[in-house]
Amino acid sequence: MHTTEAFRLDGARALVTGASRGIGRAVALALADAGADLALSARTEAALKDTAAEVVHRGRAAYLVPGDFAEPAAAGRVVDAAADVLGGLDVVVHNAGVLPTRPDGTPLLVPLPRSAQDDWEHVVTVNLDATAALCRHAHRHLAASPRASLVLMSSVAGVMGAPMMEAYAATKAGQVSLARSLAVGWARDGVRVNALCPGWTRTDMTAFAQRSAPVSDWLTAHVPLGRWAEPEEAAWAALYLAAPAAGYLTGQALVVDGGLSVPDGGLAGIPKPPSPFAGV
Repeated sequence: MHTTEAFRLDGARALVTGASRGIGRAVALALADAGADLALSARTEAALKDTAAEVVHRGRAAYLVPGDFAEPAAAGRVVDAAADVLGGLDVVVHNAGVLPTRPDGTPLLVPLPRSAQDDWEHVVTVNLDATAALCRHAHRHLAASPRASLVLMSSVAGVMGAPMMEAYAATKAGQVSLARSLAVGWARDGVRVNALCPGWTRTDMTAFAQRSAPVSDWLTAHVPLGRWAEPEEAAWAALYLAAPAAGYLTGQALVVDGGLSVPDGGLAGIPKPPSPFAGV
């Protein structure tokens, strides 16, 4: 196989969840560029139309399989609908996830003792329970494929401390653990399973931090590369995990964080600005 062929997915049938924006949208377009046909999922069909149009513009098929993963049966319905319209599944990139939010839609970051149990349960339902349900339903479809790859979009928050994001971090750590267990359990079925852990990335979810110079400067001061990631950088990593190039890679958590998770951000001894959350 030529090197360029190792990163191709020509004719692959791929499901991407959370595909309407941010990293999920970038993943869908990267897979389409590599030759895959797509089933796209998000909470509403309307939110997916722009991504679908871009996939079609790239010469690949795009099918809409909306579903709200806060509903217990949604993940299974989405997976089965995607397999039905595509004629099977070779690749699943599960990117959908949530943080607790305020009424205006911005993330709610508060210490655990001041957080609400309802917020915790909502995050666990969407990020972890739905992930397990999606994997449970995806197995039979992926096991029938000769090039099956499942990628769970975790987060750097799942591999390091994340104060005021405890529910999100715990569910993302759970996705890493689940990926490792499934990788071992499904290896003889020919299904590779990996987690992808992006760091601070420019998405709608992080827009509140990008707009605040004190918060943005504080966050990037802990990143050795000194900047935010672009969604495409996570998408290219997802493409690698899905492609033949990663054919001997399973059970891993690929961290794409600019060095953030290196102890002390890889910058021991270099002064950092005080936390804007110090008084919270």
